[in-house]
Amino acid sequence: MRGIHMLFLVAALLLLGVALGSVAHAPLPVTFVAAAVIGLWLLVFAIRERRARRH
Repeated sequence: MRGIHMLFLVAALLLLGVALGSVAHAPLPVTFVAAAVIGLWLLVFAIRERRARRH
């Protein structure tokens, strides 16, 4: 199960890299929305990891 969590983390970081690379070409509101989605995804991941370690 831990491998799946790491895969999600790697995917999130890849998406973050793609979003950062496209910042120069995307309008500012689109960039903020993408950053918020990725941040929310990472927050959910962190909460799930914390809960998994407690059990």
